[in-house]
Order: sequence, then C-alpha cells, then structure tokens
Amino acid sequence: MIYHITTHSFWEKAIQTSFYLPEDFKKEGFIHCSSKDQIIRVANRFYRGQSDLVLLAIDPEKVNAEIVYENLERGEEFFPHIYGRLDVTAVEGLAVLTIDASGSFEFPKV
Repeated sequence: MIYHITTHSFWEKAIQTSFYLPEDFKKEGFIHCSSKDQIIRVANRFYRGQSDLVLLAIDPEKVNAEIVYENLERGEEFFPHIYGRLDVTAVEGLAVLTIDASGSFEFPKV
C-alpha cells in the first residue's frame, strides 16, 4: 500500500467523479504519496494544525497512472508519486487522521 493525505471534502468530490486529483496537481504534475513508514512524519511536517484530514490507502497494483519513486527535494528518502489521476477504485481503505495527546498525528486503522 501507498498512502495519501487529503481533506474529507476533496475525497467527497472524488467519489462523485470516480477519480481524485489534489488541488495542487496542476502545479506539481503528480499526486504526493508516502509509504506506511513515511506517512506520519509527512503528516506532522506538512499538515500539523489542520483538521478534516483523511488518509487514503492506495493499492499500487490498481493505479492506472505511472507511479515513480523519487526524491525531488534532495533528501535521502524516495517517495511514490502518481503521475496522473487516481481512480477511486484503487483506494482500498480510508481513515480519519487523528491526533494524540502531544498534538502529533497517529497512524489510523485503515
């Protein structure tokens, strides 16, 4: 599985259209995803203080677009990027991102 964070409202739009594209897709050209080991660090770094967030569990075998594992920010980790739209049928699980007592995100049961 690979994982992507979005808002509940964006996911609701995706359900209506049968595919998902994040707000920044036109600018970025891909959908940012993470591995299970990476996703909570990503959430705490980029989404701290935000609410209404959901975690999509995506089956890479069901993604019709190209997935490239790359690092575009000169770090050491490689992240999966989906270069195209995400059909909702590729999403195997969905969970609300919750926050622990310290204010950090926790990995939900997906």
